[in-house]
Amino acid sequence: MRKLLAPAAAFLMITSCGGTAEHRASEQGAINPAMATPVAPATVHLASSSIGKILVDDEGMTLYLFEKDKNGTSACYDECAEEWPPYLTKGDPKAEQGAKPDLLTTVNRTDGGTQVVYGRWPLYHYHDDKKPGDLTGHDKKEFGAEWYAVNAQGHKAH
Repeated sequence: MRKLLAPAAAFLMITSCGGTAEHRASEQGAINPAMATPVAPATVHLASSSIGKILVDDEGMTLYLFEKDKNGTSACYDECAEEWPPYLTKGDPKAEQGAKPDLLTTVNRTDGGTQVVYGRWPLYHYHDDKKPGDLTGHDKKEFGAEWYAVNAQGHKAH
């Protein structure tokens, strides 16, 4: 009986405290919680992975490029941006631990926010990546083009 009560108690505690951050954001009118305004400058750095050194955010989550993007401008909006949340920044992004500062810039999105750009590619997360090191979006075709993790030179990782 105790084993059944613990999950139920945890569920009640989570739901009575307001649920998940995504749920709270949606209640506050944010259509896409991943598009929430960041509170600090974004950071990018390199991390080892099964496909070599790749660009990750300050939490170690993989950053991706979208081959449909052109000239540093995002082609990913609406449903695409829900699946592939743009990596947004407040202020100038920072390059650390092997990332090249001269490749790091930003672009203003038409749906609001400032997206981090590395090389000529706006950067994104993938909604199915759940923990640092996940690469579930690498070499995936969605929304009319391929998605890839990004290497130190600002190209698709192999």
